[in-house]
Amino acid sequence: MSALDDIKLYFFHSHHYIPIPDDQERFRTTVVDYPNSQYDPQVGHALYERHLRTMKRAAELGFDGLAINEHHSMVFSMSPTVGLLAARYVTATDDIPIMVAGTPINLQYPNRVAEEYAMLDVMSGGRMEYAFPLGTGMEYWANEGTVNPVTARARFRESLDIITRAWTEDGPFRYDGEFYTYRYLNVWPKPLQKPRPKCFIVGTGSEETVQLAADHDMGYSIVFVPIKSQLRAFDRLRELAGERGRTVDPDDLVIVVMAYVADTDEEAVREARPHIENFFSWFHRVTPRFLVPPGYVTTAEFLRRVSDAATAKSTEATWDDMINVGRIACGSPDTVAETIVAWCKEAGCGRVNVALENGDMPEWKVAKSTTLFAEQVIPRIRARLNGGGDDTVDRSLVTAGVK
Repeated sequence: MSALDDIKLYFFHSHHYIPIPDDQERFRTTVVDYPNSQYDPQVGHALYERHLRTMKRAAELGFDGLAINEHHSMVFSMSPTVGLLAARYVTATDDIPIMVAGTPINLQYPNRVAEEYAMLDVMSGGRMEYAFPLGTGMEYWANEGTVNPVTARARFRESLDIITRAWTEDGPFRYDGEFYTYRYLNVWPKPLQKPRPKCFIVGTGSEETVQLAADHDMGYSIVFVPIKSQLRAFDRLRELAGERGRTVDPDDLVIVVMAYVADTDEEAVREARPHIENFFSWFHRVTPRFLVPPGYVTTAEFLRRVSDAATAKSTEATWDDMINVGRIACGSPDTVAETIVAWCKEAGCGRVNVALENGDMPEWKVAKSTTLFAEQVIPRIRARLNGGGDDTVDRSLVTAGVK
């Protein structure tokens, strides 16, 4: 594979509610039924201010973009309405693109999502990008109960059709669907970017979400699943796009990397490891019941998802489990750069969402690692990718994530 000469490195932030209670062992999960009596609004306010500082720092340091997401009823995310966060970051930054990997559109009225997202695009001067998730299984337990997981994909497909048509076609026009009927679909405002902002489907590699990306000519952003599954999904998208006479460019594919940078590999692992372990064992503490509600996926897909120790049995996950499940790059600037370059070359992807705040990591570590990544890792990545050279993938980096 030739060098990727237009790599985009986005600062990705999940906005954790960071405090971990002393009696954490008594909670089976930190999603859906984790009691909101554990939430302290004063702490929440301080964290929103901290997260704002973190995002502004990333923008000022020269990341190519910011990426934010939405989740409900979980400590993993203090972002139940990602549009509000996006509006805050639009006004707090200049010029930098903002990817909203956001609202599960099958749990909302799609015309409202189309309006909100178009409004953000106009407010930002055309800086918005959108990634559409089907929503984790947890969202279906935390939202209104008549949204049936069995019909989730059909509802998602129809919602996506409504949003894209509302953005690209002049209204008003009538829309008669299986789930939604509009006598006057007439979104105000329409997006500034034409024909629409750049869009992605967010998935875990299932055939259904890959098909959606191909059918709607969108990119694909893959989250924390085993690397082999990610590569299969990207290959399948290329295959499906080719059948439709289209090409999947590197800029259409996004991987998520959990990263931490220090002066040496040993220092990086020592400083980051406890927080990344807490990311899986506390912030992603979820039972298979909440992870995959009945009817949400096929039997084969259910078995694939619950077979990964770091997700299905998060409290039992080892460091090696975590390394194998996700793309985790902890090390010196050279190690992290080499690891990400190897992954990008193997996946043929031109975008990386870099998560540099993970778990209960203190702000000083986030600032340190973010600064080192911007000032020392990004230039190394660009030099390696732009300079060509040996495209052979170092398997020890790809499979382990650390030297």
